[in-house]
Amino acid sequence: MKHAVDHLVLCVKDLDRARDLYARLGFTLTPRARHPFGTANHLAQLHGSFIEVLGVADRAQIPQAGPGEFSFGAFNAAFLERRDGFSMLVFQTENARRDQHAFAARGLDTYAPFDFSRRALLPDGSAVTVAFSLAFVTHAAMPDVAFFSCQQHAPQYFWKPEYQRHANGALAIVEVVMAAEDPAGLADFFGRLVDPKAVTTEDNCLRIALSGGAIAVLDRDRLHAWCPEAVMRPSPAFVGYAVTVRDLDGAEAMLRQGEVPYRKRHDGLQIVPGDALGTVIEFRAAREHDTAPVPKGGTSE
Repeated sequence: MKHAVDHLVLCVKDLDRARDLYARLGFTLTPRARHPFGTANHLAQLHGSFIEVLGVADRAQIPQAGPGEFSFGAFNAAFLERRDGFSMLVFQTENARRDQHAFAARGLDTYAPFDFSRRALLPDGSAVTVAFSLAFVTHAAMPDVAFFSCQQHAPQYFWKPEYQRHANGALAIVEVVMAAEDPAGLADFFGRLVDPKAVTTEDNCLRIALSGGAIAVLDRDRLHAWCPEAVMRPSPAFVGYAVTVRDLDGAEAMLRQGEVPYRKRHDGLQIVPGDALGTVIEFRAAREHDTAPVPKGGTSE
């Protein structure tokens, strides 16, 4: 199993508003795509990972979860009944079924693998079919979040250079931030999900090392030191993410041009949840090792 971020799922009630925000942040977004299970999205493809901005398109198409089954649409629709925000973290995989068996063997709460396909528009306007297999994991102590591995069956149609070029110079997702009242209590779960050797604890906060990045789980004090406006939820929740950019000054110029409020931090630029649809977004200056390779079928051009 690859311990690398494939993508983030960011739930929004208004997909048009989200598309406008991400354009003003300097991201290039893919055309809107529809899932066969009632949701729709725009993607910001980076170098080896992507950001999925997701909304509900047709509630009548959303299936309810059955015994041993996970419903992506139902989970995110329920999330949106509470708020906009960051709902799911997704890992890269070449074999979702193998991952599901591995997750189950480690004692995690798993579900039947899920396969689906959808139509996607290429930069030249032509339409192709992309297909995926997903292996989901949840935890009873974290009802507001879910994890899954994503296997792509047609990466040559998915990754396109035109979608990977961003006015803000975005390159890669390097950190995912969670908030929890007791981060240390989640160490066993993340050890099973990723690798026990990847999990370190410092002052009751967790850091889970990933290929090309990390997950940080912050307690209340560390969360508010990082972003005073971030909300500590009743149960563990994703609160934000960090993306590296080629040129921090260029990214800042895009924020000013887009009239997006931000603050400067010692390691980059931060947009608070109230200005970013419920999610903290950070831009950080890229270092050489921050740029992950593009998956098979893509290109870094």
